[in-house]
Amino acid sequence: MKLYGVLLICIWVQGMLAAPLYAEEKSEALVGVQTFQVFSKMRDQHLSVDVWYPAKQGGTLKEVGASKVFEGMPAWRDAPAVKGSFPLVVLSHGSGSSVKGMAWVAAELARAGYVVAGPNHPKTTTGDSTPEDTPKIWQRTDDLSTLISFFTTNNAWSEHVDAERIGVLGFSLGGAAAMEIAGARANLADYAQYCERYPTMADCHWFASGVAYINQKKVSVDAFDLRDVDQTLFEQSNSDPRIKTAVLVDPSVAQAFDSNSLKLINIPLSFINLGDPTRVPVSVKADTLAELVPNSSLTYIHDAVHFSFLPECREGAAAFLKAVKETDALCDDGGQRSRSDIHQELTQVIISALDNTL
Repeated sequence: MKLYGVLLICIWVQGMLAAPLYAEEKSEALVGVQTFQVFSKMRDQHLSVDVWYPAKQGGTLKEVGASKVFEGMPAWRDAPAVKGSFPLVVLSHGSGSSVKGMAWVAAELARAGYVVAGPNHPKTTTGDSTPEDTPKIWQRTDDLSTLISFFTTNNAWSEHVDAERIGVLGFSLGGAAAMEIAGARANLADYAQYCERYPTMADCHWFASGVAYINQKKVSVDAFDLRDVDQTLFEQSNSDPRIKTAVLVDPSVAQAFDSNSLKLINIPLSFINLGDPTRVPVSVKADTLAELVPNSSLTYIHDAVHFSFLPECREGAAAFLKAVKETDALCDDGGQRSRSDIHQELTQVIISALDNTL
């Protein structure tokens, strides 16, 4: 869950992949990208939102997600949208990351004919992340529901979004949010017991680390006890019936979802685990989840690891990580395959899942 560490205080610039989609008025569509603010009533603040979409010529070619470590994805910023109504996919990023860290897959989805939008989840995003706020999954699901309401009612976007074809794609903590907005409910005691049993798992280590990131600075905080989470809010239903399908990549909180709630989920869930079945960490292992959800599938991406969902690393990234004393192996994919090759397979699996269920 806490994916990044010190380096995330310094990085992330804007952009995305520009590529042909299909013919529209005898011209090829491109991938457009916009960034704007959407107000959240629950949080009483604005969410920073990025949206990728099929676009016409126009705007300025920029990059999203570029940093000293990660490659960015070029796209046409503020280009006009192609006429038409497209399925909407809302994104939920991992803990300590940002929606721009999903630009590589958002670009491909937009090229395949989807409107793809995600927020930076406050208090669990780059340079703004605390152990205390990390388990507040109900805030993340509300962020996603807020975006759905915006894109289906806003005059500028509603004509481009098919309100009957809405899906969610979540990674890690974002996968847990995607689980819950699809109908799963979590049990606080089970989550606390999981961390007592597996204290070295990334999420449990983060809670006990005594570290947080506030205003782009690393600060010291007290170790956080999961039993201090508001149990009522943690265990409430966060289902949004407008969600018609969910794709869940290494979903966290995997050991704490209530089995009865999983059996009652009535939409397709496509689980993806990064790695061979015997090497997937228990924190995100999805086999039991897939067995309990009636209409589900599980795909393993071989020779991958949890960090393989991050953008491709730049040349010299390893030296920079060492210089900033980053301990997570953000550029190590654990096998013989390149991250580019892993991303190609992931893209195919995700687009296929959405095409078949939306």
